[in-house]
Amino acid sequence: MSARVFINVEHPRGAYAARVLRTRAREFLSKLGLDAELSILLTTDEAIRRLNRDFRGIDRATDVLSFPAGDPLPGQAPFLGDLAISLDTARRRAREDGRPLSRELARYLAHGLLHLLGYDHEVSEQEARRMAEMEASLLGEEGMLGGEG
Repeated sequence: MSARVFINVEHPRGAYAARVLRTRAREFLSKLGLDAELSILLTTDEAIRRLNRDFRGIDRATDVLSFPAGDPLPGQAPFLGDLAISLDTARRRAREDGRPLSRELARYLAHGLLHLLGYDHEVSEQEARRMAEMEASLLGEEGMLGGEG
């Protein structure tokens, strides 16, 4: 497997988070049997709020946004798309829930990656359960959707 993970760190305190995300992204892609490329933007609540407003019409910060790519070019590894992750939200929720930041980031990554692959928990309860099972499989523990379905 030669999965490639590109990370753009816009958050001023994002070096550690970027290392965590790169390692976990490669691990998740390997578990899924994907030889693919993925781009991750590590950003602030303010920046992700703008993205959420501009692309989804929702004017508030969020944890992770997924932007799936189109069909791959012939002969190239598929580019799955882009994820935007708010490090501010990850830090806040990790602290509130008593979870290490690395685990919180992995939860956002698994959730966003599954959205890039076509999973959508908002379609139906059955799809939410399916996505929750995939999150748990990637993480080895309950993911963001553990309580849904």
